Amino acid sequence: MPTTLPRSLVKGYHPAALFRPRSLVLIGDPVQPEAPILAANIAAGGFRGNAWAIGIEALGLRPVESVEALPEAPDLAVLCLPPAALEPTMAALARRGCHAAIIPGPAPDLGAISARTGVRALGQGSFGLCIPAIGLNASLSHIAPATGRLALVTQSAALARAVLDWAAAERLGFSHVIGIGGNATLGFAASLDWLARDAATGAVLLDLRRVRNRRAFISAARAAARTRPVMAIRAGGRTADASGLDDAVMEAALRRAGVLRLAGLEDLLAATETLGRVRLRPAAPGPQGEPPATRIGIVTNGIGLGHLAADAVIAGGGTLARLRPESLAAFQVLMPSGWVVGNPLSLGPLAGPRLAEAAAMLAGLPEVDTVLALHAPAPGEAPPDAADAAAEAMIAAARAGGGRAAPILVGWVGQATAGRQRRAMAEAGLAVFATPEAAARGALHLAADRRNRAAAAELPSREVLELAPDRAAARRILAGARAAGRLALTVEEGLGLLAAYGIPAVPGRRAAGPEEAAAAAAMLGFPVVVKVLSPDIPMKSEIGGVVAGLASAEAVRAAAQTMLARIPAARPGARIEGLLVQRQAARALELRLRLGEEAMFGPWIGFGPGASFAAVAGEEGLDLPPLNLALAHQLIARSGAARLLAGFRGRRPADHGAVAEALVRLSQIAVDFPEIAGLTIDPLFADADGVLAVDAALTLRPQGEVGELSIPPYPAELARPFRLRSGEVLEIRPIRPEDAAALAEAFRRLDPEDIRRRFFSPLKELSPVLTARLTQIDYDREMAFVGCTADGAIQGVARLIRDPMAPAAEFAVIVAKAMKGQGLGRHLMERLFEWGREAGVTEIAGQVLTENRPMLEFVRRLGFSLRRSPEEEEVMEARLLL
Repeated sequence: MPTTLPRSLVKGYHPAALFRPRSLVLIGDPVQPEAPILAANIAAGGFRGNAWAIGIEALGLRPVESVEALPEAPDLAVLCLPPAALEPTMAALARRGCHAAIIPGPAPDLGAISARTGVRALGQGSFGLCIPAIGLNASLSHIAPATGRLALVTQSAALARAVLDWAAAERLGFSHVIGIGGNATLGFAASLDWLARDAATGAVLLDLRRVRNRRAFISAARAAARTRPVMAIRAGGRTADASGLDDAVMEAALRRAGVLRLAGLEDLLAATETLGRVRLRPAAPGPQGEPPATRIGIVTNGIGLGHLAADAVIAGGGTLARLRPESLAAFQVLMPSGWVVGNPLSLGPLAGPRLAEAAAMLAGLPEVDTVLALHAPAPGEAPPDAADAAAEAMIAAARAGGGRAAPILVGWVGQATAGRQRRAMAEAGLAVFATPEAAARGALHLAADRRNRAAAAELPSREVLELAPDRAAARRILAGARAAGRLALTVEEGLGLLAAYGIPAVPGRRAAGPEEAAAAAAMLGFPVVVKVLSPDIPMKSEIGGVVAGLASAEAVRAAAQTMLARIPAARPGARIEGLLVQRQAARALELRLRLGEEAMFGPWIGFGPGASFAAVAGEEGLDLPPLNLALAHQLIARSGAARLLAGFRGRRPADHGAVAEALVRLSQIAVDFPEIAGLTIDPLFADADGVLAVDAALTLRPQGEVGELSIPPYPAELARPFRLRSGEVLEIRPIRPEDAAALAEAFRRLDPEDIRRRFFSPLKELSPVLTARLTQIDYDREMAFVGCTADGAIQGVARLIRDPMAPAAEFAVIVAKAMKGQGLGRHLMERLFEWGREAGVTEIAGQVLTENRPMLEFVRRLGFSLRRSPEEEEVMEARLLL
């Protein structure tokens, strides 16, 4: 069922008015520097719609005296005005019925002006908007972009001009160029929401500086990345944070959304050359568990080029395809007599069109995901027509796959004779490079994009870590610290909170001085560790604030006395709040788990080696909460601690599952207590028997401040029981990613006719992509309630998808045949209505086949009104005001 909503369901601003306008007005003050540029570009673009101008003359734009005098309400307004004139003009536009604008100049209070007038805008400082397919060039560009499948969303006018200039030389075109500027009201999320549903967009390029709404951005980016490559760069990340932590958090956020993070403009252009041109075939798993789309086959007319490309692939973390014996035998007929067949595959300098033939054969092999075809000028190709024939054959080979074969990336090396052929291949739509290393980098970009998007849509196992934390105990601990006027908790308090969430913590007791410490040690049992308690000393061991291996009361007393005498001298002014005596845990692998916050994407979770290894660059993996077990295992695998968990120097492997559970529990703490500013567990001991938290540092935010997660957590509080008419009780709860297998099983049990009526086509199976889409949802903008039996079998699903730009939503519902007549469908819909009202939805719509009389009667009884769709005779539109 389509997710777009009829225009009649929304009021005021609608995305189509901005991103597919049918009419526009340029309102300009000729004194503004942007006004003449925009006037000339709009006039020259050949816009396929009505275009007017107010206050400025422009050839091809019909002059109008005022907003009120416009013959009709324009979809889009371009405002080149001084800041003081913006609000009255936007108010006039709103009264006339125009609610979308572009503001290329300064607009210091644009967010507030938009809120007051109801006009949503790109800006301030917007580069403008280009939609070549409809002849719209309302931008500050020096060059008109060609029509194509790329979309560029940028905050930088300079970067936009650079990309457009490069793309023109590379014969690449655009579906959209969107300059969001200051991102005040319409920015990345609104643009990505539109592009995610735009069939003309094949790949998206993002220039990220400031994300205003982290949740909306991640949600929209994920929606776009499900169906096309989305790539992002960030200028100024290291300038703002030299440590690189902010950049690492952003990369983690983009990874969760399925977006490919690139290093800079050069990397962006290289990735665009590849991802903007090629289409991948459906991925098949690699041998021995290798991820898909990483196995690269190389064919060349010179083995030196092949080796350079192979080295670049391996150095970049890629994999050379291992060709099967039957595949190798098939290539023997193309090889010079006596040459060895392998990967790279060298056909010799006189290969000519045979190079293209071999590339096509490689592309058809199931064990090859991407082909690099490398060509150097050869003596036998000296006549231009011979070299041209080789290039034309390569164009035909690259086009022949049609999405069924692996993509062919071409490295056509040289300039004097090869440059013209390279341009011809680029014009034909091939991804073509001037060096073997650049071609290899293109293949690696393909692999990275495919892995990123596959990981974001990975179907987790059924396993769910059922948490039952003692939230009341945790609240008491935090309240006690605030009552004492502290934002920093003691180690004892921090470990107590971890224990409340099921993370095993070493037993300990607080002591005021040496005598109490000795008594506490006797109660805990020897050996023990004594630590100083001070909110001003985070790294206690560095100044003798931790003493381990104390085997008697006398040893504890002496260590405590020495510690309390040494610390004031080492750290004058540090507050000493006593001592912590802990039973000494057996030595094990030391890990560090962290919860912190980054300005753009909010709370994050870090995992890596603990103690002295904790600060080693690149050893810590990062992700965003909330985490489930599948995401926790992925985080562990990305960290430098993964190889340590596997066992080393005779040490047995640690309990990987226990570590993953600890990460999920830490994630739940972040969800439940957004007033926590930071929490570090260091070390967390891990061995074959499990994990044990030994030290914890926790700080709170000032009273009233809370952190906002980039990704909404699972709303477990919405789960409730429901009794069927038969007396059987089902659990009604929001769907979750771990329901993937259960949903697929439920689909297979459905009546084929019910499937056809629900999806408007006969489906035999839910594809992995569709399963991920239906189970991995954004709970802020979408809800799906499932009815489950005690064994987890799904008996019915009802879904409500909000329009992100309007208080409207679309519904869908389906119930197992055995459950019909039991009241389940009605109850699921009523739960959706309840959620929709809470979420601000005011109107619900859906489409039902006219032949589906049971569903039509069902929605009538729920209060929906019905009318025949004006676009589709066999479809009825159902609507309900909440």
